[in-house]
Amino acid sequence: MEQNNELSARQSLDLITETLNRSRKEITRVNGKYFILWGILMTVFSLVICYFWKISGKAQWNILWFAMPLVGYPFVYHMSKKDEKLPSNLVTKIIKGIWTLYGIFACSMATVCMVIASTFTETSSMGVTPALVLLFGIAESISGIVLKNWFIIIGGWIIGIGGVIIYYLSDVNAEQMLIFAFAGIILALTGVIVKRQNI
Repeated sequence: MEQNNELSARQSLDLITETLNRSRKEITRVNGKYFILWGILMTVFSLVICYFWKISGKAQWNILWFAMPLVGYPFVYHMSKKDEKLPSNLVTKIIKGIWTLYGIFACSMATVCMVIASTFTETSSMGVTPALVLLFGIAESISGIVLKNWFIIIGGWIIGIGGVIIYYLSDVNAEQMLIFAFAGIILALTGVIVKRQNI
């Protein structure tokens, strides 16, 4: 009787593990296209902001970042209607929590820095860019750990560390926006790799 209970408990654990692994694979496959979408949008927005900042000399063009979700979410809504419903489990909740928290931190940091910069100095909110790109890389890498996908982990590391290195090697004005173009390209490439990996 005890042996049957032990076997039953082991079978239950195996079933739970198998279900979570299947769920991880499905979530990773579906997220590949969203990585591509947000990577492209991040690249385009950063190039547009860099261009207008450079020709006008005004960092206020960074306000355009707040328009990115307004452009992106209709695409997400349209794309998600074609997806099979992803299972709602611990993995999906953790991934959603990671990116929600990143969004809250990023918007809060950007807003605070813009207010401080416009109130107390004539300069732009320098210093927020490497922090945002580092946080972005960490969020992606943690997502990769949850999804058990090395491509996502490495992509996040390249974005975070590479972005900070580029920041310190570049001009600290308009060119710093190119860090986000770099991050967007790496994110989109990660999405392509993940989609091809899970075909």
